[in-house]
Amino acid sequence: MKKTLLSVALTSVLASTAMVSTSAVAVEGLSANAAVTSNYLWRGLEQTGGASAVSGGIDYSADSGFYAGTWASNASWGDMKTELDLYFGFGGDISEDVSYDVGYVYFAYPDSVADENAFSEIYGSVSTAGFTFGLAVLAASEAGGDGAEFGDSLYASIDYSIPLESGAEIALHIGDYSGDFSTESTDFGASISKDGLTFGVSSTTFSDDVAADEEDAKFYVSYALDFDL
Repeated sequence: MKKTLLSVALTSVLASTAMVSTSAVAVEGLSANAAVTSNYLWRGLEQTGGASAVSGGIDYSADSGFYAGTWASNASWGDMKTELDLYFGFGGDISEDVSYDVGYVYFAYPDSVADENAFSEIYGSVSTAGFTFGLAVLAASEAGGDGAEFGDSLYASIDYSIPLESGAEIALHIGDYSGDFSTESTDFGASISKDGLTFGVSSTTFSDDVAADEEDAKFYVSYALDFDL
């Protein structure tokens, strides 16, 4: 899941990072993004069964720090083939060296027969000295019931970026998914990016054997573009 505004990695394939950070300097107007990746990863988990994905989105940002946007990608798990995300939030500077981002994101799967797959999260992050500390909490799920209500999952992450003199950037990531709504896991990622091109690797460990086949290291290459409208 790569969103221009949700770009700390999640350190997933689209060279994020993810979960969640905006630029500390907001420029008012519309922008768009497009990307292709050899393997769409989200929090260390494959969203296309190891196949490639094409994605794109449109964002609006205001001078105040408010932003809103939508992002879509092909997906392949369960019975869905498409993911559509809607989000809004507010980001800015706390000081010269510290920035923040808070917001809400809704994950929808329009072509899924199982409506309960859709869910939403409230997220927040603080960035300083190359580090981004993020937290995402389940807000609601169409599934309802035990393990699908507010606060039933929590994703905590730490990302660290290292700019290189060549203009490239190395990104390191660790995230921990816990709660009744999710499969408890810890994911690790590393990538190097330059001019929209990213090479990366991601690995995940699980608290049980439910998804043991997902624990192998996964390599990916992606290319992303951002442009003003």
